[in-house]
Amino acid sequence: MRVISLCPSNTEIMEFLGLTELLVGVDDFSDWPEAVKSLPQLGPDLSINLDLVEQLKPDLVLASLSVPGMEKNIEGLKARKIPYIVLNPQSLADIENDLVTTANALNMPERGKAAANRFRSRLEDIKQKGASAGWSPKLYWEWWPKPVFTPGRINWLTEVSEAAGGENVFKDVELASLQTDWDDVKSRNPDYICVAWVGVRRQKVKKELIINRPGWEELDAVKNDRILILEEELYCRPSPRLLDGLEKLYRLLHN
Repeated sequence: MRVISLCPSNTEIMEFLGLTELLVGVDDFSDWPEAVKSLPQLGPDLSINLDLVEQLKPDLVLASLSVPGMEKNIEGLKARKIPYIVLNPQSLADIENDLVTTANALNMPERGKAAANRFRSRLEDIKQKGASAGWSPKLYWEWWPKPVFTPGRINWLTEVSEAAGGENVFKDVELASLQTDWDDVKSRNPDYICVAWVGVRRQKVKKELIINRPGWEELDAVKNDRILILEEELYCRPSPRLLDGLEKLYRLLHN
């Protein structure tokens, strides 16, 4: 089978399935595992070069709807009669299901079941640890600073927070992602500030940018130096690597 992935989370699903060697092309943002960096790059996820996709003669394309605007990739695949499936996980359960869906599409159902069981087992293990932790800190997640974007209740980071024994301070908002402001965050007084700016490497995010916001010196998270600069690739992509992020978050909160 010749497989193409059009977004990083799909590429990472292939790796969790142990099928990275089937990939013959990926989008420009797919950067893990290391092996995919040598594959043909087909453009950014919102502007995939469908001529290149067609030239690679894929048996299956793993498309996505995780970002608004990806619809045109799917329309292009359909017009060219290129076989594809669409993955659009919004929750940890969706990611587990997508492991099965992808493996089924590749005629390897047993591999999908095994990967899903492995995913669920790791998740349940950390959930048990989180549930028995001594306290449940309030977490503010920041996806983008200006304007401020943060995950609401219908998002995997709310699940990740709870599994790690914490609580997303914006879990009361029935949205996957919401735009808010620094005053709103201040009023919720989180115990931890978790910074994972989409598309920005952890090394480029400076703690001073957070601390120096007007009035934020009053926040418990700032007073107690509980500002976590996290890897966006472990928290902002709906892939099995969220488990790596979850396990790291648990250690940071409770160890």
